[in-house]
Amino acid sequence: QVQLVESGGGLVQSGGSLRLSCAASGTIFSIETMGWYRQAPWKERELVATIPVAGSTNYADSVKGRFTISRDNAKKTVYLQMNSLRPEDTAVYYCHAVVQISSYRLPNTYWGQGTQFTVSS
Repeated sequence: QVQLVESGGGLVQSGGSLRLSCAASGTIFSIETMGWYRQAPWKERELVATIPVAGSTNYADSVKGRFTISRDNAKKTVYLQMNSLRPEDTAVYYCHAVVQISSYRLPNTYWGQGTQFTVSS
């Protein structure tokens, strides 16, 4: 199976920066799109940013210009650099990856367990 493990959560002041990491492990033939979603209290999970194997990244309007997603394919890791943080960025952040576990299996979607961070005002 495939595991996605996030790290980097915690408490940060408004205006500060933080970097989240998510490493994929397990039976992996290839990783297609990777990304980050978040879920704030009493809200639905929403897309933050995605990054394909090749091509353009995609960001939610609320984080454009402040967040940067990147990936290291050799390490099977995706990162989310977050700058100019705001209290409304407070949420549980989930790593997401579309993974093919073998050449004869269709890709499947996997989620990390989530990492919480809070932006204090």
